[in-house]
Amino acid sequence: MKAPRKGGTWKRDTLLGHVGSDPEHEFGIINPPVYHASTVAFPTMAAQHEARKTPNDSFVYGRSGSPTSFAFEEAVNALEGGARTICVGSGLAAIVGAMLAFVSQGDHVLVCDSSYRPTRNLCENFLKRFGVNTSYYDPLIDGKGIAALIRPETKVIYVESPGSHSFEVQDVPAICEAAHKRGVKVIMDNTWSAGVFFKPFEHGVDVSVHAATKYFVGHSDTMLGTITGTTETIDALFDSIHVLGYNVAPDDAYLGLRGMRTLAVRIKRHETSTLKVAEWLAGRPEIERILHPAFASCPGHEFWKRDFTGSSGLFSVVLNKATPAAIEALVDRLELFALGGSWGGFESLVLPTNVARSAVPFAGDGRCVRFHVGLENPDDLIEDLGEGLAAFNAKL
Repeated sequence: MKAPRKGGTWKRDTLLGHVGSDPEHEFGIINPPVYHASTVAFPTMAAQHEARKTPNDSFVYGRSGSPTSFAFEEAVNALEGGARTICVGSGLAAIVGAMLAFVSQGDHVLVCDSSYRPTRNLCENFLKRFGVNTSYYDPLIDGKGIAALIRPETKVIYVESPGSHSFEVQDVPAICEAAHKRGVKVIMDNTWSAGVFFKPFEHGVDVSVHAATKYFVGHSDTMLGTITGTTETIDALFDSIHVLGYNVAPDDAYLGLRGMRTLAVRIKRHETSTLKVAEWLAGRPEIERILHPAFASCPGHEFWKRDFTGSSGLFSVVLNKATPAAIEALVDRLELFALGGSWGGFESLVLPTNVARSAVPFAGDGRCVRFHVGLENPDDLIEDLGEGLAAFNAKL
């Protein structure tokens, strides 16, 4: 990638448009080619031996990366501000690879109670089989509270802020400070912020993971995950990923890099449209409360104001007097909000959600509906929601 003139720095939006592009070495082609590769040939045994000395920086076999995946990793790392980024085949793969880098038999992990179900499933039905124990903590816990939960065998604290269903925003700096005093690593799922609105390493996080399927890709057509680490954690992360055999297809890495080019513009559109839609919903009698970090009604709102620079397109509402039949009528009546479990793409989505809890109860379970606001005109989305709420009311 070319560098800014006179040793200066580029702002984020400019950086995302250029990082991972090297036309000077690609015949003037701006977008990196898609390199399909398994075997990598070497001219001599000495050259192969030299490449194997630095497998994380060299092309030695298709599973360990290609120029296409390296370009995508470069772009994500520039956004996140870590030492290196590794891309894998899904967000869940990123979580698993990051967690397994730091735990072994007899260890203990602390996981926020607002983490999404695949993370809980990893801990309860996989790590447990290998002697790794999990405790869940209140996502609104303070530094002293998290310190009291750390055991001698605790190796990882897992943070998802905000939670992707109930949207509690955590006091990440306080958690990191308490963790580091005891030699514990903090892994954070930073997908909601798209890497744009929260800088994990500036707040003490050791490893940041993304479901790149969401905002990085942005077009609902690719499964992708990323793991970004610090200088102190990256070697362990590489070891974990190589042992697990995780890798990413070059076409998917290319689509991830394509998405990064428009991320800054898309995420701002998601933000402004979502705030308009959520503010409209907040004035409706059917809504008990809005679970959006930018709203004072959202738990941890004060931490969002302190640590985040904006908000994305995902939030939940808790409905008044909801019944299963009324929620079904709402969802089925919507035309512009598709019923789907993902988010971060160009399209709007809706998902009734049951919030799993172990440490603290969730007030509103059975009445919670999650929305992702896409890139459609927000006035059309509001009109669609009005029709959906009319159907909701007719079933009460």
